[in-house]
Amino acid sequence: MGKLFVTDTILRDAHQSLAATRMTTKEMLPACELLDAIGYWSLEVWGGATFDSCLRYLNEDPWERLRTLRKALPHTKLQMLFRGQNILGYKHYADDVVEQFCRKAIENGIDVIRIFDALNDIRNLEAAIKYTKKYGGFCEAAISYTTSPVHSEEYFVKLSKELAQMGADSICIKDMANLLLPYDAYSLVKKLKSEVDIPIHLHTHNTTGTGDMVLLKAAEAGVDIVDTALSPLGNGTSQPATESLVATLKGQERDTGLDLNALSECAKYFRQVYERLKQDGLISDKSLHVDTNTLLYQVPGGMLSNLIKQLRDAGAEDKYYDVLAEIPRVRKDFGYPPLVTPTSQIVGTQAVFNVLVGRYKNFPNNSKAVLRGEYGKLPGEVNEEVRKLAIGDEEVITCRPADLLEPELEKYRAELGDRARSEEDVLSYALLPQVAMKYFDWRDEQDRKANEPEPAPVPEKTVAPVNPNAVRELYVEDISI
Repeated sequence: MGKLFVTDTILRDAHQSLAATRMTTKEMLPACELLDAIGYWSLEVWGGATFDSCLRYLNEDPWERLRTLRKALPHTKLQMLFRGQNILGYKHYADDVVEQFCRKAIENGIDVIRIFDALNDIRNLEAAIKYTKKYGGFCEAAISYTTSPVHSEEYFVKLSKELAQMGADSICIKDMANLLLPYDAYSLVKKLKSEVDIPIHLHTHNTTGTGDMVLLKAAEAGVDIVDTALSPLGNGTSQPATESLVATLKGQERDTGLDLNALSECAKYFRQVYERLKQDGLISDKSLHVDTNTLLYQVPGGMLSNLIKQLRDAGAEDKYYDVLAEIPRVRKDFGYPPLVTPTSQIVGTQAVFNVLVGRYKNFPNNSKAVLRGEYGKLPGEVNEEVRKLAIGDEEVITCRPADLLEPELEKYRAELGDRARSEEDVLSYALLPQVAMKYFDWRDEQDRKANEPEPAPVPEKTVAPVNPNAVRELYVEDISI
């Protein structure tokens, strides 16, 4: 089987899963020379929630982050996570927006685009796969792994074969909540290796404490590439630690060939970043601890860290386990969607409403959209009573949802007008209009301040010598008062 290749998630999913995606570009750059020399198969640096977080919380242009990292990591493939027809937003976008985003992501420095759909509806992957290939990217199509009465090994093998036929360069088993158990991982990888002729890449977390064993059994079964995270931001709801896997396989058939000393140097730097994130209250003990209850409620790491923060902000952190218990009930009613962005947020938000307001007393718009079929075909049967409460007698969409969307890139370009400094700005606005505009306002204000003429220096006044006795008298007077 030979060498096992490694993708490190330290610059994307690791801090998304543990710290709500708050690592800044400035914090990444000092480690880039070390990271670039290690010999990873790829570094995951972009996509997922980084796009939103850059604009919303960090006052950073995500495109500028990508260009900066591309320059700082010249010898390593850069990878991103792409939500199929959702791109990096939270709804379906028209095919012309998907095409332009794929083109610009590759132009700005992305080599590998991992494309998934939250519902495993391959119709939602068609455009992203097509345009990734068109513009020269490496297309890694992902299967969103989950367990339910409708998800089986045969289901995932069939899905993988279909994705390979659509032009995928590799298949990723995307186990976002660490639900794939070690022996199931061995069996699934073995089956995929025998029936699919392209590389198999495994992504898991350590939420349930089984992640290291999952990677080991997958390695024994012949998986080609695995995701890990450097130890300061590894484990818990993040990926298993890179160093642990490298040490385990050293001298064995699947030896990664990575240098533990070099990894240790990188980890030494990221421990400082971890401490900053911890001090800022962005890392919760809950996201660091093993929680085997995840096998029951199936909440992925990135969702957990955000859920904890949302409940804390609402003053309802004591309802955490009530919400977790409600999530599988909502999921069943919604037709067993895998819990990954955006369905994880949609199901999670509905569970929060159910706990805080009352069961199905209120439906957020995204819940209605899922039940209406706007996100694609739900894998299992929907609770029709719940669907009727949400959308009444509205007709459910059965075609590819994007077929109902008119081309929209020109509309976004016209709306933004001269506020756009680049085509990348138009795409940021298309995906996150309000968040992007707020960032553009901030950016303009920074530029205005930078271009203001410096105030003329104020002439120094001649100061009379201090009378020590006067000072002493004043001091005594103050004390007496």
